[in-house]
Amino acid sequence: MSPEGFGTIERKTIFEGQVVRLYVDRVELPNGHEAEREVIEHSGAVGVVALDQNGWIYLVKQYRHAAGEELLEIPAGKLSSGEKPLDCGKRELEEEIGFQAFDWLELASFYTSPGFTNEMLYLYLGSKLRKTQANPDEDEFLEVVHLPMGKALEMVAKNEIKDSKSVAGIALATIYLKHQYQPRKTRRMAEK
Repeated sequence: MSPEGFGTIERKTIFEGQVVRLYVDRVELPNGHEAEREVIEHSGAVGVVALDQNGWIYLVKQYRHAAGEELLEIPAGKLSSGEKPLDCGKRELEEEIGFQAFDWLELASFYTSPGFTNEMLYLYLGSKLRKTQANPDEDEFLEVVHLPMGKALEMVAKNEIKDSKSVAGIALATIYLKHQYQPRKTRRMAEK
């Protein structure tokens, strides 16, 4: 809901793709002036910090065209229409690294870049892992990387892990594991 004085006067659809929609909105500002805002609509995404019983994390290395480089990331994916974030996290974990987690904790949810997109990202900690079979999408070329959580945190500090969801997920999971803080929406979920 917009605060008083803000409002969309007109919305033009510029582009509709498989992942995003781009709009240009003409908005009224609190001072009565008008301005344009470019808005990317996105269905949201989920990232999973996957920890084994030894406290090692599973990451995926993949080339990201928009960044122009290979990045190390937590398993993640886009929400399908009507899909619950936890279900998406479970699906992506198995598709990308070939594991199921039997203990789930919601770490956080946040807007990725609210200056221009409504994308909401949900972060989970998945543990008590059981090996299944990876099944990445046909356009995903992933290398699974398995390393100690402390090493992953060190890589964040050295800017060797630069993906924002991974930086946030590793940092939040580390804080949780060291201090057992209670995330805003604590949910321990054992899969049946």
